[in-house]
Amino acid sequence: MNIWSQFEKLIPSQALLAGTVTAVNSGDGTSTIELPDGAEMKVMGTSVALGAKAFVRGGEIIGEAPHLTVYENVEV
Repeated sequence: MNIWSQFEKLIPSQALLAGTVTAVNSGDGTSTIELPDGAEMKVMGTSVALGAKAFVRGGEIIGEAPHLTVYENVEV
């Protein structure tokens, strides 16, 4: 087997995102997540509480994310 194709199998096909849960919709099993850039997305899963941080991959919550302080380095 080609080494490059073996390497590609190690890389996730979809990005891991982190954001804040702004709504939990138990009726349809989805949650609304606000990403750090302000964008919102509706994802499958209700396992993370309202106001908590969540990891999302492929449109589905995969777990709770830690609450970490975000610093933005802006050079003048």
